[in-house]
Amino acid sequence: MIQFFRVFKEYPGPRMALDGVTFRISRGEFVFLTGASGAGKTTLLRLIYRAEVPTNGRIIVNGRNVVSLPAEKVPFLRRTMGIVFQDFGLIPSKTVFENVSYLPRILGVSSRALRLMAEDILDRVGLGDRLDVYPSALSGGEQQRVAIARAVINKPELLIADEPAGNLDPELSLEIIRLFAEINKQGTTVLLATHDPSIQTLVGDRILALDRGVLVRNDILRPGAVEQ
Repeated sequence: MIQFFRVFKEYPGPRMALDGVTFRISRGEFVFLTGASGAGKTTLLRLIYRAEVPTNGRIIVNGRNVVSLPAEKVPFLRRTMGIVFQDFGLIPSKTVFENVSYLPRILGVSSRALRLMAEDILDRVGLGDRLDVYPSALSGGEQQRVAIARAVINKPELLIADEPAGNLDPELSLEIIRLFAEINKQGTTVLLATHDPSIQTLVGDRILALDRGVLVRNDILRPGAVEQ
């Protein structure tokens, strides 16, 4: 599903954000990406969905070399992914339904099918009665669940989340992590970045840890869960 081969990413300064990172994530895994703030987690995720390109190295996502992928094909790559950000990223002037159905709408899904898809995914995240409200009427936990629903409505093969529980209290954080686990059980590969060590043993197959751009840990959490 995802392969990094000696990936380097250097920013002006110079500052080495990633330093020779190599790893493989198999289809269907739930992987935590950990490390302190500034360790390189967000950079690594951005390389996967081609928001940036590495200074050196090769990155394969779902059989595609994303480093050499032509710019016009990047949107097609991202349609196979769902991406969840820490700040939710909802459009405040749009209802929950409009936020969640944005991608299938631009892909040409009919209005009737859009409503059914949105109702189904929002029911799964416990917000089936909130389709027509605006983000400002929701709590932080509810907004994050809307963001997750938006990311998975198109049934992506890969779900990427960058500190999705970072702005939530511990109880809501646990709720969000369990929701990711349920999505993973339905076959979606999950890569979740977090700096919170308390959630890393709750679910997941593996931990990848970065320290100042270097991959310092690649540990299996559940023996037998990871394809070798």
